Amino acid sequence: MRCVLTEPFSGDVLISVNGETLLLDACGAAFSPAHSTLIFSDLHFEKGSSYARGRQFLPPYDTTNTLLRMARAIDRHKPARVIALGDSFHDAQAADRLGAEERGMLEAMGKGATFVWITGNHDPHPPAWLGGEIAETYQMGGLTFRHEPLAAFQPGEVAGHLHPCASVAKWGRSVRRRCFVSDGLRLILPSFGAYTGGLDVGETAIASLFAGPFHAYMLGNSRVYAIPRRVAV
Repeated sequence: MRCVLTEPFSGDVLISVNGETLLLDACGAAFSPAHSTLIFSDLHFEKGSSYARGRQFLPPYDTTNTLLRMARAIDRHKPARVIALGDSFHDAQAADRLGAEERGMLEAMGKGATFVWITGNHDPHPPAWLGGEIAETYQMGGLTFRHEPLAAFQPGEVAGHLHPCASVAKWGRSVRRRCFVSDGLRLILPSFGAYTGGLDVGETAIASLFAGPFHAYMLGNSRVYAIPRRVAV
């Protein structure tokens, strides 16, 4: 089953997932206009500081960068609800390493929208001070939100965890980008965190989730590109 595809804006793509319309934002978030809900996946706050503790030194600005991009998406869509699909924190102590400025940014976002924090394998117990709701799964209309997609097919599943990426080769050059993946019945979101890597959509962990054709919706600099599976590598 292929997705219903239109492009109402120059940068975004609308798809149907189990009968629910979702806008795929070029920033890597998804938005449900009918439910006024913005969805992020795999924020991985404080991944940089976690690596530094293991003496792999990266610039310590990943959390701030991720929060600023979240704030821009929230300002654009002005959602009533925000769903974070798990692995919002990179490890069990990541929340304790947040600075006052980062906590303030989260608090400010929480004043304008109700947050739902889905638990992930990196953060099975998100800190209570976050506010909002903490849940393993969340139901909204025809959609079920969870961190890790189930091996058993469930129509309407919206998940993260796999950090999908796709590559397109043309004229001897290859471009690899984060992407959404959907067949119109389920949706896998790209990771939103600044320091998160990715898994190619052709790998079994992703491709096996779809019984038929699917699209990789690749993130460009300012728009989303719909790439059929047979083109993405």
